[in-house]
Amino acid sequence: MGDMANNSIAYSGVKNAVKETNHGDFGVTLAELRSLMELRAADALHKIQECYGDVHGICAKLKTSPNEGLSGNPADIERREAVFGKNFIPPKKPKTFLQLVWEALQDVTLIILEIAAVVSLGLSFYQPPGGNESLCGSVNVGEEEEESEAGWIEGAAILLSVVCVVLVTAFNDWSKEKQFRGLQSRIEQEQKFTVIRGGQVIQIPVADIIVGDIAQVKYGDLLPADGVLIQGNDLKIDESSLTGESDHVKKSLDRDPMLLSGKKQDGAVENRNKAKAQDGAAMEMQPLKSEDGGDGDEKDKKRSNLPKKEKSVLQGKLTKLAVQIGKAGLLMSAITVIILVLYFVIDTFWVQKRPWLAECTPIYIQYFVKFFIIGVTVLVVAVPEGLPLAVTISLAYSVKKMMRDNNLVRHLDACETMGNATAICSDKTGTLTMNRMTVVQAYINEKHYKKIPEPEAIPEKTMAYLVTGISVNCAYTSKILPPEKEGGLPRHVGNKTECALLGLLLDLKRDYQDVRNEIPEEDLYKVYTFNSVRKSMSTVLKNSDGSFRIFSKGASEIVLKKCFKILSANGEPKVFRPRDRDDIVKTVIEPMASEGLRTICLAFRDFPAGEPEPEWDNENDIVTGLTCIAVVGIEDPVRPEVPDAIKKCQRAGITVRMVTGDNINTARAIALKCGILNPGEDFLCLEGKDFNRRIRNEKGEIEQERIDKIWPKLRVLARSSPTDKHTLVKGIIDSTVFEQRQVVAVTGDGTNDGPALKKADVGFAMGIAGTDVAKEASDIILTDDNFTSIVKAVMWGRNVYDSISKFLQFQLTVNVVAVIVAFTGACITQDSPLKAVQMLWVNLIMDTLASLALATEPPTESLLLRKPYGRNKPLISRTMMKNILGHAFYQLVVVFTLLFAGEKIFDIDSGRNAPLHAPPSEHYTIVFNTFVMMQLFNEINARKIHGERNVFEGIFNNAIFCSIVLGTFIVQIIIVQFGGKPFSCSELSVEQWLWSIFLGMGTLLWGQLISTIPTSRLKFLKEAGHGTQKEEIPEEELAEDVEEIDHAERELRRGQILWFRGLNRIQTQIRVVNAFRSSLYEGLEKPETRSSIHNFMTHPEFRIEDSEPHIPLIDDTDAEDDAPTKRNPTPPPSPNRNNNNAADGAIHLTAGRRNKSATSSSPGSPLHSLETSL
Repeated sequence: MGDMANNSIAYSGVKNAVKETNHGDFGVTLAELRSLMELRAADALHKIQECYGDVHGICAKLKTSPNEGLSGNPADIERREAVFGKNFIPPKKPKTFLQLVWEALQDVTLIILEIAAVVSLGLSFYQPPGGNESLCGSVNVGEEEEESEAGWIEGAAILLSVVCVVLVTAFNDWSKEKQFRGLQSRIEQEQKFTVIRGGQVIQIPVADIIVGDIAQVKYGDLLPADGVLIQGNDLKIDESSLTGESDHVKKSLDRDPMLLSGKKQDGAVENRNKAKAQDGAAMEMQPLKSEDGGDGDEKDKKRSNLPKKEKSVLQGKLTKLAVQIGKAGLLMSAITVIILVLYFVIDTFWVQKRPWLAECTPIYIQYFVKFFIIGVTVLVVAVPEGLPLAVTISLAYSVKKMMRDNNLVRHLDACETMGNATAICSDKTGTLTMNRMTVVQAYINEKHYKKIPEPEAIPEKTMAYLVTGISVNCAYTSKILPPEKEGGLPRHVGNKTECALLGLLLDLKRDYQDVRNEIPEEDLYKVYTFNSVRKSMSTVLKNSDGSFRIFSKGASEIVLKKCFKILSANGEPKVFRPRDRDDIVKTVIEPMASEGLRTICLAFRDFPAGEPEPEWDNENDIVTGLTCIAVVGIEDPVRPEVPDAIKKCQRAGITVRMVTGDNINTARAIALKCGILNPGEDFLCLEGKDFNRRIRNEKGEIEQERIDKIWPKLRVLARSSPTDKHTLVKGIIDSTVFEQRQVVAVTGDGTNDGPALKKADVGFAMGIAGTDVAKEASDIILTDDNFTSIVKAVMWGRNVYDSISKFLQFQLTVNVVAVIVAFTGACITQDSPLKAVQMLWVNLIMDTLASLALATEPPTESLLLRKPYGRNKPLISRTMMKNILGHAFYQLVVVFTLLFAGEKIFDIDSGRNAPLHAPPSEHYTIVFNTFVMMQLFNEINARKIHGERNVFEGIFNNAIFCSIVLGTFIVQIIIVQFGGKPFSCSELSVEQWLWSIFLGMGTLLWGQLISTIPTSRLKFLKEAGHGTQKEEIPEEELAEDVEEIDHAERELRRGQILWFRGLNRIQTQIRVVNAFRSSLYEGLEKPETRSSIHNFMTHPEFRIEDSEPHIPLIDDTDAEDDAPTKRNPTPPPSPNRNNNNAADGAIHLTAGRRNKSATSSSPGSPLHSLETSL
């Protein structure tokens, strides 16, 4: 077998084995299998030998063939499922609707309201005993008989509206849960596994694997069930989640054939059991459930606690905001109640000097309850309980829609983090390119062919080496199948690079399958699989005469270093010296690479029969002294839509970096084609080893300051190992060079990308090419492996953020107005102009319905025209603050005018100072109606938060928004015209309705006026916009003092800033002086003639050959990048908060000198420090 990768396993275990009833006609029972899987290593071997003879014995008893697999006929599969059970863990039961209702009832404000309503109900039924009611003061003047009967209505109406709110909340939670489950099951269906059925290799969903299936395990798989190894090469498994041992366990037939599936929990990524083929990662297998399923319950307990941990940046900010608003509301409502009670008591018992009569007590209490209810409604309106709801709706909606854009979101918060992304580190192969590789150039027999040569041009001997070498030394899972559609391209299955090599054989009119039939996979003597450390793959064949031959293929510069011979023009090996190697690199490999081709070298070596057998585990002695057969250039064309997508990213303020394992010239060529690099720009392309040399100090430790000098200009990192990728991502995330902390997205497909995907703020795994381990570590899976889908994710992420801001802007305007109206109304007229039930209706419109309407706005391309918000931007920007206060001002003016002068304007009775159970007045109904109309029209204003003029733009694209606004309007008409007593409304005439609507529409005109006022003029808003700043910075950031000064600087008074600046300047000057002093002994040579002695002194690890002119050395970048880092502790408050303002200044200085000397001024030199201070 080529790649060790294909290890077949007989699956004996099944996750959730049903209690065994009969064991059908299989030679082994469920209990026996279960007890077998509980044994380890030697015990298991012993048991297998004792009970079954060997693994083939188990296969026989399970009626399956080790080579052909199960027959795959449905009856057989059903029978096996009946006897042994199915391979899946039943999901936890979802919460029922009633449970969700109960949870919604736990809301404190609702409980307070319920109690108040019940008390109010009870008291309204209490009739004081006869007697003179006028004794109780002016309290109930004009109370008529039928009015006192209607006293219960208010309490009942409050209870009813509480029920409404609860039902709506519960329904939202329920639909959210349902969507989440749909998503979860979709992710689980995505997980497929390769099994052999009827001699065919097919992929089936993990849940369909049954006992007796023969499966192929390859590098990077998660084992889907327990099983026994039938045959494998170099298989290593990471069993850390079962045993706690971090070392990979080697699996083989003669030592330990038992493969166990890991405990798989959704959400907790730490808990992984990977079968690692070699040193990659590999499979995950599901646990066998014990007979009584006892172990299942524990698991459920664990699982139910998991999702609660996920709290995203946005939700953190919102919770804090909601708590702050809630506190303010509580304060206001308490003051309202106190003022009302005091006013009543003083007026009744002090001013009117009435005694407290026992029979009047219930009436007084009724008053107090009324005041209390008013206080609670103020609180209800003040608390924005719709905030968390808006986030959930918005995220759930986005996630559902992102599915269509080929983004499968695994963690909800990833969606919103993506909107803040400032950097994307992308793989090259498959993401930026099409991952459809073809060999387009070759160097064979000392001749460089620019296109594939004719078969006749290649000597027979060379051809034989090529055919066998490629056929055998490619994983047997890689093959080329005929196209699915007539006239389509042949399908590449397996590793794409290997498919390109196999395609080369087909182009040379040779068939690789013949060779594979002759040398089946089991006959391969030893396989060194490809991994990111080796960057090559080798296969050993044992010949009939006892000699061995090893074929090797891999990255050209690595394999060529191990070649001591090369096939000459006639097909005979001849000596290959280092000088010849350099020639090939210059004349063949570099030209190929500069055209963006990936170069692969093919080689072989013979071990003669007479010698003792080599020590196979000592790889370095085996894979050396090779004979080079050929070097081929493989083209992987750039996806046509990528350059455009990268342009969009750059316009949106997102830096795209390419991290690839390819040769630096190939990488640079592709980066130019994609637009990551543009000709004439001053950016860095580094190789992994060069990168490592620059970021490590003398002791070999990584230093953040060194990374900070490199990453802002780094665009391509070539020949990088997975650790380099992880280091780069971590370095960018931890960096504090710029005032905004970076938010990094990373794409990865290989097992080795796991750590980088986890470390990144958002990890994208490839859905097609990605291994299971990469998918497990990721947050979003790209189902089409395409870079443009990442741009879509950015768009959706920004949209979520904007939707929340829109909702906030709307919500806070209503809050401010309603609270102030209720508060002042209560204080001046002893009665809230907006009644409790009306408040609840307003609350329902603005919380629940508005969150639905505003959170489901579809994204537009214009979202990609602004810079990312970054981690610590306050939720409420100054523009929003301006809108909130501006609209609140308009609404308050209108409401108070109507409240205190409405009766004169409309010529109706005043509703102020009405007695306890007075019928609803037209006056207050107009106030309520106008208030609601203003909210409705303001909802349209809230659709734009960046001060755009046209608030109607794209309004019809959002059906939900239109229907909610229309629906609210209709319900409002019903409430006012037919609401009557429960809603404290009386019918209005058409004229009064028109006035209400007219005043409501005024908010649209007023909005235009507000957007004309430039935000920059309104300096006083700044603080409000940053209101939540301090708390929003995660704690760990505060630990870094640099960050603190950064935020504090804005708040610092002018004098302090000057003082800091002065200090900074003095430090810089001292630094300049020191630099001059230190370099005086060296004499001030001209930059062109300066020798690089300096480098040897400051960086002993430099060797001469490293300083090839085309690779800028450390100091080259130091010059430019030092500037921002040295100034870092207190960045001067520059007018353009442009990330690289300090760097810009320095770039001009060095650009002129770049061509003269590769090693420009080094950190100690005077020129350098001068640049810094400049």
